[in-house]
Amino acid sequence: QVHLVESGGGLVQAGGSLRLSCTASGSISGINMMGWHRQVPGKQRELVAQIFSGDVTNYADSMKGRFTISRDNAKNMVYLQMNSLKPEDTAVYTCNVRALVVGKTWSDYWGQGTQVTVSS
Repeated sequence: QVHLVESGGGLVQAGGSLRLSCTASGSISGINMMGWHRQVPGKQRELVAQIFSGDVTNYADSMKGRFTISRDNAKNMVYLQMNSLKPEDTAVYTCNVRALVVGKTWSDYWGQGTQVTVSS
């Protein structure tokens, strides 16, 4: 299986920046997508950003121009640089990876999340 651990969340004022990190570990034989979602209580988890093989990226419209996703393949890490943060960005941000695990088929794996709170 794949274990994901996020870090970098915290409290920041509106207009500020945070950089989230996620490290994947386990018997991973391949990763074709790494990404971030976010969720607030009572609401459905929503896509933030994804990065695929060849560093092709996908962002939710509200994140474009403010958030940047990147990855370090050698370290099995994915990052989310968040700039110009807004109070509505407050959420638990969760890392996910689409990976091939030895002895398994391609599956999505999820971290436990890191809290981001943006004050006005």
